[in-house]
Amino acid sequence: MTSDQTVPFASPAAACGAPHIEEPVAYDAILLAGFGGPEGQDDVIPFLRNVTRGRGIPDERLEEVAHHYRHFGGVSPINAQNRALKAALEAELASRGIALPVYWGNRNWAPMLEDAVQDAAAAGDTSLIAIATSAYASFSSCRQYREDFARVLTDTGLGETVTIDKVRQFFDHPGFVQPFVDGVRDGLAELLADGTAPEQVHVLFSTHSIPTADAERSGPRDQDFGEGGAYAAQHRAVGAVVMAAVAEEIPAAARVGWELVFQSRSGPASQPWLEPDVCDRIAELPSEGITAVAVVPLGFVSDHMEVLWDLDNEALEAAAEAGLRAVRTRTPGVDPAFVSGLVDLVQERLAGTAVTDRVHLTDLGPWYDVCRPGCCENIRAGFKPAAAGIAP
Repeated sequence: MTSDQTVPFASPAAACGAPHIEEPVAYDAILLAGFGGPEGQDDVIPFLRNVTRGRGIPDERLEEVAHHYRHFGGVSPINAQNRALKAALEAELASRGIALPVYWGNRNWAPMLEDAVQDAAAAGDTSLIAIATSAYASFSSCRQYREDFARVLTDTGLGETVTIDKVRQFFDHPGFVQPFVDGVRDGLAELLADGTAPEQVHVLFSTHSIPTADAERSGPRDQDFGEGGAYAAQHRAVGAVVMAAVAEEIPAAARVGWELVFQSRSGPASQPWLEPDVCDRIAELPSEGITAVAVVPLGFVSDHMEVLWDLDNEALEAAAEAGLRAVRTRTPGVDPAFVSGLVDLVQERLAGTAVTDRVHLTDLGPWYDVCRPGCCENIRAGFKPAAAGIAP
């Protein structure tokens, strides 16, 4: 590595840019970084303006998305879920005797990341380890958070005093995967209980669709992850792990088909996004001999709007129209395994755990502590300064 490939805004241990930091770091606090969501009808359009900032989308088009939030009184469940996650993390940290405060900030709505970082600095907590509420590698689920960290440190003038590292993407950590195993196991048990043949049941692992160009550039540029880049590869690998684990508990599940599908597309029709769409696949399943479907929100950590609207509303409605029995399995939320796993990831960095000793359930892991050069490029917006990764 050349001398100019140091990592900006990073702790001294991470500034060298090694893929995995295998020396202890004395962090002062945890930064829980969320997406954010409106908490009332008056918040909806301003929130969506924040989400789409820089893209020039008029309010009339934003209102087309706003009806999802207005259906729930203008309140996204995501902030309440992050409050619960923050409290659960604090309880788990206390139970282990780890004296780290947890600051929570969002990218798009109050409490904002700017406020969280300034509150930490005011309290003397200047070495932060961040947990973003997204498990996979892509621009939206990783790099954009890192760009926001860098922007906040620059805009607040704290870039010379505050550092932000980030736990590795946790898509294949047992704490994240186990709640999905439990959910798929329970869902398939319900669908198979009446004697339905396993071959007539199908599992759809659903995640947020992203532009195909972004997907192909997800992950480091010097690795070939196949179609859909690291983003799709990680989801497929986790789906395989989940199905194998469920088959150990329910042998008939080994005969249940499964696939990765996508949801919540928001780009123009002229722009290619990852497919197939979850509702489109549901409509096709009866012609393939399927009579029951389990919809698994594999790309999401909690039951926020994309789960409550796009799956519980649209996907389950599509299943009913297709004459399919359907279940939607649960997300990790504040499942004890998930919360414990997140603290394990922090502890990994506190202790400088050797990469050979880090738990992971797929061949793609353990993922990187310091994101690699060119990782998760957004070719439309270009690279911006980003914490917790090698420039660009």
